[in-house]
Amino acid sequence: MLGLAAPGHAATGHVADVDPRIGTGGDGHTFPGATAPFGMIQLSPDTAMPDFKHAYKYAAGYQYGDGSLLGFSHTHFSGSGHSDLGDVLVMPIAGDVRLEPGDVAKPGSGYRSRFSHDSEVVEAGYYAVTLSDYDVRAELTAGRRIGWHRYTFPVGKPAHLLLDLRPSIYDYAGKVLWSSLRVHEDGTVTGCRTTRGWAPGRELCFALRFSQPMASRELYNRETDITYKGFPGPGNQPLDHDAQNGRALVGVFDFGVLKQPLGVKVAISTVSEDNAIANLDAEGKGWDFDARRAEARAAWDKALSVIDVDASKDQRVGFYTSLYHALLSPTLSMDVNGQFRGPDGAVHQAVDKNGKFEFHSTWSLWDVYRAQQPLMALLMPQRSTDFVRSLIASREASPFGILPVWAYQGLETWCMIGYHAVPVIADAYVKGVRGFDADAALKAMVASATYAPYGDLGDYMKLGYVPIDKEQEAASKTLEYAYDDWSLAQMAKAMGRKDVAATFEKRAGNWRNAYDPATGFMRARKSDGSFREPFNPDTAGYGSDYTEGNAWQYSWYVPQDVAALIKAMGGDARFVTKLDSVFEAKVDPSHFANVEDITGLIGWYAHGNEPSHHLAYLYDYAGAPWQTQKRLKQIMDSQYATRPDGLAGNDDLGQMSAWYIFTALGFYPVTPASDEYAIGRPFVARAALHLPNGRTFTVSADPLDDAHPYVGQVTLNGKPLDRVFLRHGEILAGGELHFTMQAEPNRSWGQAPGARPSSMSDAAHTSGQGSAKAD
Repeated sequence: MLGLAAPGHAATGHVADVDPRIGTGGDGHTFPGATAPFGMIQLSPDTAMPDFKHAYKYAAGYQYGDGSLLGFSHTHFSGSGHSDLGDVLVMPIAGDVRLEPGDVAKPGSGYRSRFSHDSEVVEAGYYAVTLSDYDVRAELTAGRRIGWHRYTFPVGKPAHLLLDLRPSIYDYAGKVLWSSLRVHEDGTVTGCRTTRGWAPGRELCFALRFSQPMASRELYNRETDITYKGFPGPGNQPLDHDAQNGRALVGVFDFGVLKQPLGVKVAISTVSEDNAIANLDAEGKGWDFDARRAEARAAWDKALSVIDVDASKDQRVGFYTSLYHALLSPTLSMDVNGQFRGPDGAVHQAVDKNGKFEFHSTWSLWDVYRAQQPLMALLMPQRSTDFVRSLIASREASPFGILPVWAYQGLETWCMIGYHAVPVIADAYVKGVRGFDADAALKAMVASATYAPYGDLGDYMKLGYVPIDKEQEAASKTLEYAYDDWSLAQMAKAMGRKDVAATFEKRAGNWRNAYDPATGFMRARKSDGSFREPFNPDTAGYGSDYTEGNAWQYSWYVPQDVAALIKAMGGDARFVTKLDSVFEAKVDPSHFANVEDITGLIGWYAHGNEPSHHLAYLYDYAGAPWQTQKRLKQIMDSQYATRPDGLAGNDDLGQMSAWYIFTALGFYPVTPASDEYAIGRPFVARAALHLPNGRTFTVSADPLDDAHPYVGQVTLNGKPLDRVFLRHGEILAGGELHFTMQAEPNRSWGQAPGARPSSMSDAAHTSGQGSAKAD
């Protein structure tokens, strides 16, 4: 694990195998700071608050290659492909105070400070660093709603804490619409700000307390060139010691020369200052930083203990860091009194017909429906219940009456395509997750799938495809809508709603309207039914037929009916040959220079972006599972490493990491809302899944080394398994899945039609959907 051990506080348990620095370099877009599992606070260092031009690189606020820190803020995305947040930024300062961040290239020109990675300690729930320019030791930990700081200042120098309400991880200048800052009689500092970032009109409030009394304070409004409603800003001067309003607020809190560390605790709320204070009162008692750090460590050890693996140290670090990243989102977005901000901008209460629940937001649904949310349904179904209830609550608060698309802190961004809250809910229900209002859920799913203005669903429902002359990226939208429709049908079927199931199962066949047998690729049609010309399968990016991909990547997106896709492409042999051509193509990475999300290339396969994530498993459906095993080893060997740049692309709120977890275990949910997992091959010698029902499901492999990359035989509870899929109920029942590995491919296992994972049009076997019970 990278970093130094903190004296007397060496990490133990599974926390010792988590390295939050993985993904903080390159395009991983993860943050290294302190947070709790699914916590409301993500307290982390920021190396930059960039302008829009550079926002992609700094989506998490921190890049490992940078050499100075701007400060520590309390909200961050983990692995997103878009930026925002970075709220309530603070910087401890010893000596003279500067009010502007300064020039990165000119140390000492502002309040930012240089640092060395040698001084960092980075653990699950804890972060520490020495700010070189101030000789201040900064330590951070976090509870569910509270960020805890401890700053040790150099002897003899006056201590200050600067609070800057201007920065935002989206566009530093001009994104704050309004903010407030005030100091209460008891020394509590509160404030709010409204920003026009990714989610316009987002309001966040905070409450902050110090362990030492302030000697003095100054509240600045730094509005100089900013105008508001035609009136110029009040200028660059301190205007008040107790309260301030404006769009460029900075507070400086002075403590004189301290003989002991300064403690700071911060709570946030999307609702109000009063709620932030209530959060602080309820969960921020006392000043025992070490106790709070121990609680954070214990929370992470408990969360990570759902799986025990036997593997090398490097493999354990890769595995548990991936599990850690998969347990960061969606985040708690509700105050202790149950209030949350909804997509309508109003305040709501987290209560439904089943009683109170915990409202969560931060939904990168285009990504997480594929593996991260199925992982939660398997390992933490009680969390899935709250997640689904949160999705339903968001829909009920939506001015459009539909489920979230890409939401955070309760607000909608409309980013990406599809209505992928639908498969999240359907997958949970099919796998036995209960405790939510299924009728309300189905109603919400149907509303989202029939809301004509969204993504040209109107034409999709009328024509059976999205026309490219009406809507960009039409081929991708047609394919993704068709899969979402199928997942909706599975839930309706499991609920006994045959009418709804029939309607959406028919729509699930709309993928055929995007398939061009003449070229063998998925393409976009125009309103008149003709395919758009000219056509080049290599073309990617906005304005093309596809979303963050090209025809080579999207032509395989029929997870609900792979058997029919194989038939359309000419049968098993031709399907396998064409799939091989994806992985074996000679592709210059610069081809995707204009599409920054397409990374991690193996031929045309792009592991750094989600449309490719199921491709290696498709060989299972064509009777060639040894090819799946071969491709998975290629991907695992080349796309993951235990380094800061160890993720091939942005982690996308845990999706990249969840892919790793499933693949390391030996199976993967190619088709969420089915109760089946396609079998690949394991990458750890032994893994024990401790299930919520009290049972344990163990995966083992022998011999597991580079000389034996192929599966020779699989047994389930000691009996040979002649199929290349595993059912959810078989996992929940407990037992052991054992892989006997060998040097050469086993070309006979998994060839029979009944041995392959099921497809919508394949009557060879059924998946028993809806039979699993998440006890």
